[in-house]
Amino acid sequence: MIFYTSIRPGQARLDAPGLLHHIMARGIERRAIFLDKIDYAGFLQRLEISLGKSPNQVLAWALMPNHFHLLIRSGSGGVPALMRRLMTGYAAAFNHRHRRAGPLFQNRYKSIICEEEPYLLELVRCIPLNPLRAGLG
Repeated sequence: MIFYTSIRPGQARLDAPGLLHHIMARGIERRAIFLDKIDYAGFLQRLEISLGKSPNQVLAWALMPNHFHLLIRSGSGGVPALMRRLMTGYAAAFNHRHRRAGPLFQNRYKSIICEEEPYLLELVRCIPLNPLRAGLG
C-alpha cells in the first residue's frame, strides 16, 4: 500500500527527520522560471549551497522551464527552512538578473509526503524522466 499526504499551499507543513517529500513549485501564471542555462545552473548551485546549511538530502530532481520537482529526505533542520532559503534566494537572483520585479513562483511549493518504498522508487524513476516526456531532453 502506498501512503502519501498532499500538503497544498497555505496548509501547515508536515515535517520530521526522515520523511520523504516530493516537492513541486511552478512559475507564477505558469511562466518560465528558467530562461537559460545560467538560470538552471544558478538554481542548482543555490540548492547545493542551501543543502550545505541543512541536513536534508536530495534524492532526485527535475527542472522544467516553468516548474521544478525535488525529492527530499528531511533532516533535523526541516524542509520548510531549506525551501524558503532556496526559493526566496533564487527569485531575488532571477529578478535582479532579468531586471524584473514581483513574485516569481505561483504560491508556496506543494509537498507530497510519501512513506513507502514503492512510491519512493517510482518517484526516483519518474522525476528525472519529466523533462524527457516534455520533449526537453
